Amino acid sequence: MRFLLTATASLAMLAAGACTPSMTPQQLAERDCAAQGGQMQRVGRAQTLQCVIAYPDAGKTCRDGDDCLGDCRVPGGVIVEDGRPVAGQCAATSDRFGCYTRVEDGRATAAICVD
Repeated sequence: MRFLLTATASLAMLAAGACTPSMTPQQLAERDCAAQGGQMQRVGRAQTLQCVIAYPDAGKTCRDGDDCLGDCRVPGGVIVEDGRPVAGQCAATSDRFGCYTRVEDGRATAAICVD
């Protein structure tokens, strides 16, 4: 009798679990993104849905990406000659789309456009 009650209880729990709706991949992505402090946004030419995180050090003066949570970039999206000494600013978000010049060791790198 004890075995029958245990088996019945186990089957009831399995049946209850089967009725619980699972999260869609998009809902899982949104949950994981929010846990990192981000927001799902449509970005790039294809407008794909990606997690974009706003960095608290945005706009801080930098000489290298190691100085920032994200990239160290030439301010204002200005394209600067590769190797030129420049002061950078920490990127505002994790969104990598658009045209920009990164700064490494106090010097501009080759400009890049990501679409």
